[in-house]
Amino acid sequence: MLQKKICMLGSFSVGKTSLVKRFVESIFSEKYLTTVGVKIDKKVVSIGGQDVTLMLWDLYGEDEYQKIRMSYLRGASGYLLVGDGTRAATVDKALGILDEAEKNFGKIPCVLALNKCDLAEEWANAPEREAELAARARRVIRTSAKTGEGVELAFEELAKGMTAT
Repeated sequence: MLQKKICMLGSFSVGKTSLVKRFVESIFSEKYLTTVGVKIDKKVVSIGGQDVTLMLWDLYGEDEYQKIRMSYLRGASGYLLVGDGTRAATVDKALGILDEAEKNFGKIPCVLALNKCDLAEEWANAPEREAELAARARRVIRTSAKTGEGVELAFEELAKGMTAT
């Protein structure tokens, strides 16, 4: 069975942990808990009839005081970049993290999850911007850890990209 390491990348409070919880355990909690260091979960998925174990590295969020330790990214097969669709600056931060990761480890498959799409009235990313972002990632997918919308699709698309290489 194939095993692939996925690193969750993004700012604090964009929903990385919530997306992992929704994907692995099908649950969502309104309670916010800051990730300290890294938390690793796994889930087996079937891609093209082949079982693949996804090792999900939920990394603490990056901000102006704390940078992601690049050593956490070593050996990754893919990145799930996460931005909060209601805060456009978090998408820019996710792309900055991606730039740093690619500078250190080269290009690998990535999917950009624009999370919190259930908050449509607060959405801060224009459709034109989403099309522009698609040039950087395998796919840009609107997700909601709260409702589950797009969550399976985001991880499946990333898994497909990783197993194709």
